[in-house]
This record gives sequence, C-alpha cells and structure tokens, in this order.
Amino acid sequence: MAKFRHPFGRTALVLALVAPLALSASAFAAETTYEIDRAHSSIVFKVRHLLSKVPGRFKKFSGTIVVDPDKRDTVNATASIEVASIDTDETKRDDHLKSPDFFDVAKFPTITFKGSKLTDVNSDHTKGKLTGDLTIRDVTKPVVLDVEWFGKGKDPWGNEKIAVAGTTTLNRKDFGIIWNKTLDSGGYLVGDEVEIEINVEAQVPKEEKK
Repeated sequence: MAKFRHPFGRTALVLALVAPLALSASAFAAETTYEIDRAHSSIVFKVRHLLSKVPGRFKKFSGTIVVDPDKRDTVNATASIEVASIDTDETKRDDHLKSPDFFDVAKFPTITFKGSKLTDVNSDHTKGKLTGDLTIRDVTKPVVLDVEWFGKGKDPWGNEKIAVAGTTTLNRKDFGIIWNKTLDSGGYLVGDEVEIEINVEAQVPKEEKK
C-alpha cells in the first residue's frame, strides 16, 4: 500500500483509529467514512494470571473511521464491543469474566470508545497518539492509544480500504473491575494491568462508493 505524507483527520475506532496520520488532504475531496471490516480485524488483550500472561480477544465489535481533510488534528472515532463475545479459549474462565465479578455482561453488555484528538505524530506521519474516552461498566475514563498507520488501497474486489493499529495499557480497577484472590505466597492471582492490541482494516461501505 502507498504511503502518504500528511496527517489529518477524523477517525473512528479503537482502533482503526489512526487514518489521519498519513492521508494527504489531496487524497479526499470530502469527508470519507470507513467501516471496520471485522473479518480482517482483531481486538486482543493480555492479563497476568499467577506467573504468566493469559491472552484473550473480543470476537464481535463494530466501528467507523471518519476522515475529514479539513480537520487535521481532531478525531471522530467511535467503536462498540460486545462484551459477551469475550474468548480466552476456556469456557469456565469466559463465564467468570462475564459475571458480576468482572464485566457483568447482564448489566453492561457493551464497551465503547470515542476518540477525540491526534497528537505526537512522527516525522514520516505513520505513528502518533490518539486520545479518547473508553467506557467499561458505565465508567468512562480518558485513554491514550499509540497508533500506527499502515496505508490505504484497494483489495482485489475494488473495495477501498485503510489499515491501522493501536496499543495501550489499562488498569482494570479504574473501571470498577476489582475482583482478585490473595496468594499464600503473597501478591494476587490476577494482575491489574491489561495490555490491549487493536489491528483493523476498514473500508468504504458499498452504498457510499462512487
């Protein structure tokens, strides 16, 4: 995929979240909306358990990236994750994560993200930081994602796509997820920090193609 030289933008998602880093204003005549292609995207996480780190992912999510050539440092990033789609390859653990001890899916079925501002763009306009509001269990906190732009192009079927990635580390207790067990040797069973990695392909919806 070709690289572009100037950041701009409004974007949207958690990840998809960094289109403004590298798109040039000349690449678009007007605001363009991209929708996340879930089949080619992922939201994964890692949390310490005892001595190791356990990976997991969310299988169902949606979001958009709105690129606006007239707004180079702001972001209109939105994403929604279905918490019940959590998958750590262990049914009992997944059920516990869905329970009131953790995400309490019955009361809080979605995680949402709304991006706001893109800063600290590097010299070749491929990396930066995206600030936004993350809501988990009805608790909203500001978060900063380190984001990277991979390019823009068309797939073999003519779909216009962009590819982006984002990473961040959160403290689960900030969002009211505080369950834990004390170990006989000292310390706790589950770590507080959650490492998150987002990889996204997004495309112009077919009905919007011209």
